[in-house]
Amino acid sequence: MIPGHVNEFWLEASEPGIYLGECAEFCGDQHAKMQFLVIAEEEEAFRAWVAQQQQPAAVPASELAQEGQEIFLGSTCINCHAIEGTGATGELGPDLTHLASRRTLAAGTVPNNRGNLGGWIVAPQSIKPGSLMPATEMTGPQLQALLAYLETLE
Repeated sequence: MIPGHVNEFWLEASEPGIYLGECAEFCGDQHAKMQFLVIAEEEEAFRAWVAQQQQPAAVPASELAQEGQEIFLGSTCINCHAIEGTGATGELGPDLTHLASRRTLAAGTVPNNRGNLGGWIVAPQSIKPGSLMPATEMTGPQLQALLAYLETLE
């Protein structure tokens, strides 16, 4: 919590598995809800995951997902979020290029599924009070199109 000071740490798993971690430094209102998963894999599986994560976002195939991409790119979302391969280059919020491959949202607060993602977009303070994510106003059809697009980001 010292401005300008970067902390580093190393995690080493003795065997493949999924391990739960929790924020160890006071960092704000939601400190106690900042969790993370450490997914330890065999080296070959890890290298495949890294290669996949380095790819840009896939071009949405369905008409609804294409509409959702247009909604995303035409909204204020791009001020904070990046999606590789698109015009979204924000740096304040998380990179969403592979959002659909994540297991959780909001720093481990909720599972990453359609309902939680929709709730996070329209009312993030109801999921994680004190978060920096602002509420996003949109119609139901706009939200459904946006969710269809975000679900393609694997």
